Amino acid sequence: MAQWTSAIGPAQLARQLKAQQPRPIGAGLRKPPAYRALADGIRLLVLEGRVPAAARLPAERELALALSVSRTTVAAAYEALRGEGFLESRRGAGSWTAVPAGHPLPGRGLEPLPPESLGSMIDLGCAALPAPEPWLTRGVQGALEELPPYAHTHGDYPAGLPALRQMLADRYTARGIPTMPEQIMVTTGAMGAMDAICHLFAGRGERIAVESPSYANILQLMREAGARLVPIAMAEGLAGWDLPRWRQVLRDAAPRLAYVVADFHNPTGALADEDQRRRLVDAARSAGTVLVVDETMSELWLDEDLAMPRPVCAFDPAGATVLTVGSASKAFWAGMRIGWVRAAPDIIRSLVAARAYADLGTPVLEQLAVNWLMGTGGWEQAVELRRTQARENRDALVAAVRRELPGWEFDVPRGGLTLWVRTGGLSGSRIAEVGERVGVRVPSGPRFGVDGAFEGYVRLPFTVGGPVADEAAVRLAAAARLVETGGGSGSAEPPRTFVA
Repeated sequence: MAQWTSAIGPAQLARQLKAQQPRPIGAGLRKPPAYRALADGIRLLVLEGRVPAAARLPAERELALALSVSRTTVAAAYEALRGEGFLESRRGAGSWTAVPAGHPLPGRGLEPLPPESLGSMIDLGCAALPAPEPWLTRGVQGALEELPPYAHTHGDYPAGLPALRQMLADRYTARGIPTMPEQIMVTTGAMGAMDAICHLFAGRGERIAVESPSYANILQLMREAGARLVPIAMAEGLAGWDLPRWRQVLRDAAPRLAYVVADFHNPTGALADEDQRRRLVDAARSAGTVLVVDETMSELWLDEDLAMPRPVCAFDPAGATVLTVGSASKAFWAGMRIGWVRAAPDIIRSLVAARAYADLGTPVLEQLAVNWLMGTGGWEQAVELRRTQARENRDALVAAVRRELPGWEFDVPRGGLTLWVRTGGLSGSRIAEVGERVGVRVPSGPRFGVDGAFEGYVRLPFTVGGPVADEAAVRLAAAARLVETGGGSGSAEPPRTFVA
């Protein structure tokens, strides 16, 4: 009986492997044999989760044809992977990927390491900051005081607590978009909102247009839902959205959904201006596409002189074309798993009805805490604290990377939590792999793309500052040197213990 649970075709695997080819190494350094380079490439794809464990690989002859190499090369690469525990085979059943015993099972999204397992590792894998105290504690204390009446109920509120729905509606109205509580559904984080939207609008095989690059966890959620992703390239730097291209793709591909992050885009940090927002909505409306706008970063402007444009939903206030997703996770704290959707009342009713087969509702205590914070002014003070912390971290990380890695290129965003960095022609996947061995964890560019795109990038979040940012840049520079000199496939010196 075969032990594989999915299959990857030869053309798809070839695209991913060719995309990760590193820059030619320096003179005098020996190039690895072709079979070794192929084995290393497949191993990297497994370690990053871009080829899942237990995925059936193409037959040797098929992959050899797709890569234009000899079958002997592929056979030797497969044999090397079997010896390292990354491949298993059975006569008549083929070969499938594996993870060696004792090695953590990789994920295709971005999962933070448990704090207790970090040790000396600097974790830049997740764009999330510690809670803005004392506001978390105050919010929970306020929630506990308001909890007793709710404790006498069943506790299930599929659309969200009425008080929080009203609070969120009032906040949109204050931003110039008249909103009723019937246009709001409270969810378990932004991911819960996106999961509900995808299940309602984009069944298996439906097309979803996405920015390229885009947020890795949302891309993986859509893949798991069986969607067919249609990538639309972002403009270089912070220019953002190529509107003629968006209009063309929406018209020609007719996707059911389109997903955008217009406020400090994750990962590039781009901010859509009002004209781009208006034209995105017009293009979606003309194509009959539902435009899902993720505004989880919208409150994280870091430059005080920045005038924020109106929300995207201002150009579709009824919410028939634009579904807005918000969250407390970035602006406040990732541990506060409260998100929401703003849409037309009939769409909200459909989302609520569909939710009965998923999680039934969002925890009451956390909803009460967010409602208390927003109602007392604590939210604004907490978010201002978050902005100050992110601004200081951004400036420290930018200075450290420029000092230690002058060949790396990036544009400094005016808000959000992430730097999108070009790695001077080096493979982002290899930097990510070697980085973990020298004590810094970063996500590689291909996690944010489709089919191996963005191999020459990594994402660096503003989650560390001061001496920790300096040390992170030092370790990244060490990883880059190992990759550049061809030393990335060997063992690296373990990271020294670092205390901020």
